[in-house]
Amino acid sequence: MSVSDPVKHDARSVDDGQLEAGLDALALETGSERPLWRRWLQAALPPLVVLVGLYVLWNLAIVVLDPPVNKFPGPMDVGHAIADQWADGAVVDSFRGSLQRGAVGFALSVLVGTAIGVVVAQVKFLRAGFGPLLSGLQVLPSVAWVPVAIIWFGLTEKAMLAVILLGAVPSIANGLLSGVDQVPPLLLRVGHVLGARGFRAVWHVVLPAALPGYIAGLKQGWAFSWRSLMAAELIVKSNDIRRGLGGYLDDARTLGDMPWVFSGVFFILLVGIVIELAFFTPLERRVLKRRGLLLERG
Repeated sequence: MSVSDPVKHDARSVDDGQLEAGLDALALETGSERPLWRRWLQAALPPLVVLVGLYVLWNLAIVVLDPPVNKFPGPMDVGHAIADQWADGAVVDSFRGSLQRGAVGFALSVLVGTAIGVVVAQVKFLRAGFGPLLSGLQVLPSVAWVPVAIIWFGLTEKAMLAVILLGAVPSIANGLLSGVDQVPPLLLRVGHVLGARGFRAVWHVVLPAALPGYIAGLKQGWAFSWRSLMAAELIVKSNDIRRGLGGYLDDARTLGDMPWVFSGVFFILLVGIVIELAFFTPLERRVLKRRGLLLERG
C-alpha cells in the first residue's frame, strides 16, 4: 500500500460519514411535522398583514384626497353597502348562485379536460394537431364565448356552464399535457416491463407521475372557470336564472352605487383567494412534499 492510500481511505471515510449524517438530518427534518395550527398561522398571516396594510392605505387615501363617494368610496361606505345587501339577503343568494354554478362547471371541466388531455397525450397525431389549438383556446378571452353560448342555449343556465367549460377545459388539458411531458422515460419503461400497458400504463404510471403538472393545470383551470362565470353572469341575465355575484355587481353598476360595486368586486376577489388558500395550495404542497420536491422547515 502506498503512503497516499491511508490518506485517501481517511478522506473517503470522512465523506461517507458526512453523507450519512446529512441523510440522517434530512430524514429527521422531513419526518418532523409542525402543528396544524402553526401551519395555518404561517399560511394565513402574510395575507392578513397585506390586507391590513391595504386597508390602512385605503383609509389614508380617503382622508388625504377626499374623493366623492360615487367615484371612490371609503371602507366605511363599502361596509354599509355590504350590511344593507346582507340584510336584504342579496349577498347570501349571490354567493350561493355563483358557487353552485362554479362547482358544477368546474367539475364538468375537470372531467372533459382530463379526458381530452389523456387522449391527446397518448396519440401523437392528435397531439400534433390539437396541441396548438388547445394553446390558442387557452389564451382566448372567456367573454368571447358568451355570445356563442347565448345563441346556442339562450339566456339559460346551460349557457353559463358552456362558457365555463369553453374557458376552463383548455387550461386543464394543457396542464395535463405539460405534466405528461415531464414524466421520466425510465418510469414508462419500468411500467412496460412490469406489464403496465395501454390504459393500465396511463392510470398507474403516467397520471401519478404527471400529477404536479396536472394540479397546476387544475389551478389555472379554476381561475379560468371563475373568470368565465363572472363574465357570463354579467351578460346572461334573465328572470329564470338565479342571480350570482356577477349579477350582483351588474345591478350595482346599473344603479350607479359605487360602494355596492366595490362590495361586489371584494366578494369576487374573496372567493378566489379562499379557494386558492383553502384547497389548491394545501393540495399542491402535499403532492410536492410527498415527491420530495418541497422541504418544510420548522
